[in-house]
Amino acid sequence: METISSANESIGKYRWTICALVFFATTVNYLDRSVISLLKSTLTEEFHWNDADYANTEIAFKLMYAFGMLFAGRLVDKLGSKMGYLFATLFWSFAAIGHAFVQSTMGFIVARAALGLTESGNFPAAIKSVAEWFPKKERALATGIFNSGTNVGAIIAPLSVPFIAEAWGWKWAFVITGSIGFVWIILWIVMYDRPEDHPKVTKEELTYINSDKEETAPSTQNERVSWFRLLTYRQTWAFALGKFITDPIWWFYLFWLPDFLESQYGLKGTAVSMPVAIVYVISTFGSVGGGWLPLRLIRNGWPVFKARRTSMLVYAIVVLPILLAQVAGGINMWLAVLVIGIATSAHQAWSANIFTTVSDMFPKKAVASVTGIGGMFGGLGGIMLTMLVQKNMFVYYRSINQIETAYFIMFCICAGAYLVAWFVMKALVPKHRVITDL
Repeated sequence: METISSANESIGKYRWTICALVFFATTVNYLDRSVISLLKSTLTEEFHWNDADYANTEIAFKLMYAFGMLFAGRLVDKLGSKMGYLFATLFWSFAAIGHAFVQSTMGFIVARAALGLTESGNFPAAIKSVAEWFPKKERALATGIFNSGTNVGAIIAPLSVPFIAEAWGWKWAFVITGSIGFVWIILWIVMYDRPEDHPKVTKEELTYINSDKEETAPSTQNERVSWFRLLTYRQTWAFALGKFITDPIWWFYLFWLPDFLESQYGLKGTAVSMPVAIVYVISTFGSVGGGWLPLRLIRNGWPVFKARRTSMLVYAIVVLPILLAQVAGGINMWLAVLVIGIATSAHQAWSANIFTTVSDMFPKKAVASVTGIGGMFGGLGGIMLTMLVQKNMFVYYRSINQIETAYFIMFCICAGAYLVAWFVMKALVPKHRVITDL
């Protein structure tokens, strides 16, 4: 292994180019879905929305995203990473641009539903691509890098969308951001293929990529794996419930952070750009660092499973100061931004590792399907949180001018979610076992 690793240091690192492409796609994915939160005030005036109307558009996105994730994973496993990713990006780019042509609240709900359905293909395709191109010990780092695209997309959005809307109108914000996906499609067609078939991959790099290849015959790699069979494994449920509990927290930051800053500090339009961008800049460190910590532990001799689980516990604990966000914000707004940024950073570190548990436990042929199942559960969790808590709570507390109470309740939920998820996952899978009978 030492020889392989040494060869890897000096010869052929095309897999990191692939990681960069997946990072680019994830950036575009989150840029497109972030646009609406930054235009909430503008669209509220244009279409006479209240918080319930905005929540309904959010629910439409999450509902179709959850539904789409289940089938996106299966479709990516069937079509392969190259074609599956290509079609997903093509269709979500059209859906993002389509927002510019709607003329009613119901039109926005339909447009958000279309975007949610098509954007669901990103993570199953991304995780499958990483599983194909990276050995297990590097997957958390690679996942952390491409997953930081969620932060970069969320950073680019506040630094561009309000200014585009102010200069040319809100419709152009959707058209311009949605069109970036077509640039990625060209690069993907030209540069991507499986490592076994790629002309730029050296024999040394291919050997390194396959250095811990699972015991699965090549002829079975593209076999269809039944959803019902996957649901019989505790490993599937550990991943799915972990996503169900923690994904809604990221949705909350993504869709409600600009509103929090407006409600608490009176920031509107371009004034919200810098604090929102800084939150996601901070979160980028967690996304990349989230893959670094388990890799460091593994290199120090820790088993992969123990390193992954210990790292996730650390990240769950780092989230806890979010409870003090409003207290800190009462002293200075930028302290609130810092505390929220640390929480989003810990979420991204958690996310990089929970995604990687799938490729740790399942053969490559099932990775996208299991990721899709987990993504569906994550979306359902987001829908339940929005319908049962956010939709009614924000309307009620805003009506009695106590919106800060609603945000305090949500920050309490954010603080505890990761520890609950960690203990649920530990209870379901107390010891590491790779699935070899699929």
